[in-house]
Amino acid sequence: MLTNVATALIGIGDMWIVGRLEDAATQGAVDVGARLFAVLFTVMNFLKTGTTGLVAQAGTRDGPAEQAATLLRGIAIGLTIALLLLLAKPLLLPALLGALGAEGEVLGAARIYAEIRYWTAPGVMLNLALIGFLVGRRQMTAVLLFEVAYNLLNVGLGLWFVLGLDMGIAGVGWSSFIAEYAKLAAVGLFVMRGRVRRDIAAGLRNRTNLGWAALRPFLSVNRDLFLRTVVLMVALAAITRLSAERGAVVLAANGIIYQLFVFTALLLDGFENAAQVLNGERFGAKDRPGFTAYLRAIMWRGFGAAALVALGFLLFADPVLASFAATDAVAREAQRHALFLCIIPFAGVAGFIFDGAFVGASWTRALLLTMLGSAAVFAASLWLTWPLGNFGLWLSFLLFLVVRALLQLALLPRLTRASFAPV
Repeated sequence: MLTNVATALIGIGDMWIVGRLEDAATQGAVDVGARLFAVLFTVMNFLKTGTTGLVAQAGTRDGPAEQAATLLRGIAIGLTIALLLLLAKPLLLPALLGALGAEGEVLGAARIYAEIRYWTAPGVMLNLALIGFLVGRRQMTAVLLFEVAYNLLNVGLGLWFVLGLDMGIAGVGWSSFIAEYAKLAAVGLFVMRGRVRRDIAAGLRNRTNLGWAALRPFLSVNRDLFLRTVVLMVALAAITRLSAERGAVVLAANGIIYQLFVFTALLLDGFENAAQVLNGERFGAKDRPGFTAYLRAIMWRGFGAAALVALGFLLFADPVLASFAATDAVAREAQRHALFLCIIPFAGVAGFIFDGAFVGASWTRALLLTMLGSAAVFAASLWLTWPLGNFGLWLSFLLFLVVRALLQLALLPRLTRASFAPV
């Protein structure tokens, strides 16, 4: 949970720093830019998630050598994706900016930020695979330290570039660029030590580790995770698109609420990470009672944490939202919808934990199907609640989170019976 809180700080830190410039258009541009890279890079989060689940399974089934081989496959696929993204940049970046509906000053500022941050693609892809490997091996203390250092560096550089050197939104982009590659250097040096380095070297000598037979299970799992994340990111991008249609003030206000949702989601995703590893280990050992017991225990703790987060927002949402807002109008618009910040933790936590258990068990096709179902409900709800304005948008988003968890719950018994049936 602490690691994920540290991860959340990059978007929140950027939003807060730009808020000091007291310009709604610039703050809206940071939200557009952040959402663009949520779409572009977060859809690649399957590299981390898939690596975590497969590494956890290998830990109880095959041992450290296979864990290293899984990392090697993740690195190879990550580099391939990064190369394709860079080659597609001239066409992809303008298309994504246009799809998010930014116009005028917002579009100009967002383009400056995006042109810089796009070049972090290789670093992001490799970091996803490396962090997924560490999480799968339960090395969460190291991951926490790396994420805290990364965010401190990013925020520190952002403050210096934006407020000290008066670089504006370009300073936010350059701080993210430098921090990403510094993180890659640190994590890479940490992982490639001792036995892991020797196992990686042995894996490179054994060409079958990167052959089709070895890559196929990895690609199969990650294909479903990729498509599932694409659907999720399109749903989240719809929030930005519909917010932009309502003007710069609504866009900036919803951007703040969204960043606080990301903070909440990443905090509660600590339980998802636990389910990925613990349920993945029990799945690898074919231990159905242990799998069920872990899922139940993690779920209870997740709802307890959600209650604490909701209480925090109930007590402090208004001053927190005001501290991020670039103008009084942005603050008032965000505070009108503060109640959703108290409900979102309860609406989302079960789905997050089911995600972890499903990934740990490699039930990725079921994850994709439940995401498609909930996205269809989300789209219908957005259409039906359009007359309700911004309230209808956030109400639809809550429904999206709840429906996803209910669909996962409905599939769980059948998946469990099929996976743990006697051979």
